[in-house]
Amino acid sequence: MHQPTQAPRARSAALSSAPAPLATTVRQLSATTASKPTRAVKPFDPETTLIRMPELLAITGLGGRATVYKLLKDDPSFPKPVSLTGGTSRNAPIAWVLAEVQDWIRARIAARGSAA
Repeated sequence: MHQPTQAPRARSAALSSAPAPLATTVRQLSATTASKPTRAVKPFDPETTLIRMPELLAITGLGGRATVYKLLKDDPSFPKPVSLTGGTSRNAPIAWVLAEVQDWIRARIAARGSAA
């Protein structure tokens, strides 16, 4: 039968001494990062936040891209996309303004009681 070999004792001694240098490295890093000025965090603004198709589908719960394009064609209240590059080709990247999508969702929620 084959017996597993054991690790040499010198290696285990080297492992036990490893935490000390690591501790000094951590202290040095925390000392240097504490002296850096903190960057001001800007408040989140849905009026200027653009979302792409995957986020639009997740937020609205719509089934897929075809449904979005059908709504763009048939529903005048559905938010219009923003061109990200100014291109007019079929594959030009587009996004939607988050606040407009949220407003459309709120209008759909408000209209659910009056729908026949």
